[in-house]
Amino acid sequence: MDYTNEVSHYINNVEDKWKDAFVELKKTIDQKIPDGFELVMQYGMPSYVVPLYIYPDGYHCKKDTPLPFISIAAQKNHLAVYHMGIYADQEWLAWFKGEYPNHMDTKLNMGKSCIRFINPKKIPYQLIGELVSKMSVADWIHLYEGNSQM
Repeated sequence: MDYTNEVSHYINNVEDKWKDAFVELKKTIDQKIPDGFELVMQYGMPSYVVPLYIYPDGYHCKKDTPLPFISIAAQKNHLAVYHMGIYADQEWLAWFKGEYPNHMDTKLNMGKSCIRFINPKKIPYQLIGELVSKMSVADWIHLYEGNSQM
């Protein structure tokens, strides 16, 4: 299924305050994400997933749900990057937390997989691009399958 119209519709409805930063964030991910991931609408937001033709087992044993990797969302009070790799791998999380201060002068605002940016003018696009590029589809599947907590 081609999700281009749904993603465009999502972007067109992003609040003006966040729109330019959201578009730049998506552009950064589009340029840096390794081959094999596919952009879809999943859980109501643009998401980069492992397509079912590559990983037919699906997510949480749901054969019809592609394995999510990265999602981006414009929320009311922030932009969010949901990165399942840093949720699943403590080394990746430690790397990201260690690198963040080298790119930003603000405190890191994140949950388990959600990195939140409350100022649209303060987003570390270079760091996000580096984070996105670090894991291949095969790496992500291997990590996902080896992590029983997910």
